[in-house]
Amino acid sequence: MPKKKLKKLFPSPEQVKNNKSLAFLAPLMSKPNLWHLNRRSVAQAFFIGIFCAFIPMPFQMVLAAILAFYFNSNLPISVGLVWLSNPITMPPLFYATYSLGAFILDIPTREFNSNMSLESLLAELNEIWLPLYLGSVLAGLVFAILGYIAMRIIWRMHVISHWHKRKAERLAREQSS
Repeated sequence: MPKKKLKKLFPSPEQVKNNKSLAFLAPLMSKPNLWHLNRRSVAQAFFIGIFCAFIPMPFQMVLAAILAFYFNSNLPISVGLVWLSNPITMPPLFYATYSLGAFILDIPTREFNSNMSLESLLAELNEIWLPLYLGSVLAGLVFAILGYIAMRIIWRMHVISHWHKRKAERLAREQSS
């Protein structure tokens, strides 16, 4: 893992504590894994961030931050991964999860309405909320589990490659002396 590069990108706990607009969060910043980059906290952060990205709700980042705090996961990664669902990716993502939910519930999917006004969306929400949330939760769980497993495997492979690299360097030093 490029830990040094990631640490430069993330704010430190001190920076968050010293930020006046975030000062109310200072007592919550004492958990060490909220900021550390280790295999467990990063893999859990991937699970939390990806899962929250699939949930169609406002303030997904707040949910990810609360879950990261509760499960003692890396906070910046959890919150950052929520942006997998952004204004560009949300329409196809949520239509796919809606279609998945409709398929599981064995109900016909509704036609996509090109009139994207708030009123039409709220009127449609009453009809689509159950398949949308069912599909979102299921897809979120599947992709979150895949992200968690992938991160554990990638982290492990990285550690093993560094072991081999250090072992080769040590052997080269021993042979040259």
